[in-house]
Amino acid sequence: MERKAALVVKFVVAFLGIVMIATGFAAEATRTKGKQVTRVAPDVCKYPRSPAMGLGFTAALSLLFAQITIKASTGCVCCIRGPRPPKWRTAVICFTVSWITYVIAFLLFLTGAALNNGRDQQRNYLGNYECYVLKPGVFSFATIVGVASLTLGMSYFLILNSAKNDPSTVWGHPSVPPQPNIAMAQPQFPNPPPPPPPQRTTDPVFVHEDTYMRRQFT
Repeated sequence: MERKAALVVKFVVAFLGIVMIATGFAAEATRTKGKQVTRVAPDVCKYPRSPAMGLGFTAALSLLFAQITIKASTGCVCCIRGPRPPKWRTAVICFTVSWITYVIAFLLFLTGAALNNGRDQQRNYLGNYECYVLKPGVFSFATIVGVASLTLGMSYFLILNSAKNDPSTVWGHPSVPPQPNIAMAQPQFPNPPPPPPPQRTTDPVFVHEDTYMRRQFT
């Protein structure tokens, strides 16, 4: 049952990762370029509609659901009690770095999507004469960081899952045969002394009076 659940988790994370990669690079390709922005007034810029907004949000949601799937199936590091599984330090590093890279990629996806929302005309309050657009490479960098986050998260999942399925570890709940009871101490009470040997009893012998008198004088 646990192996089937692990296969389901791998399939879901792989599918969401593919969706994130496809939409992330597609958002990079369709983002609003500087040459597509026109100035309708000295301080007003007109932006064209771009599918990068929807693609960026789709990539962010795919990354979010993939992280939820991984963390829900493995749990948090601080929630694990008892003996640590093998490669525990590696699992902790993967878990921590996976969260850090996830936050970076998720925020970059949202920022890129917000700056490509097809806002039509916008007044420029920055005091310069340039219309601001998203810099190239933001969606691509977010996609690469998101892939790193999912890879580290799956590494954390595989380490814990292999420890649970290994019967030689504590997490695998091995069947330990009962050990024979070996007395290693001296008995508390000394052995009782052996009983004395039984005394021989002789039956009384009746001697004739003449015989007895003869024995007295001889």
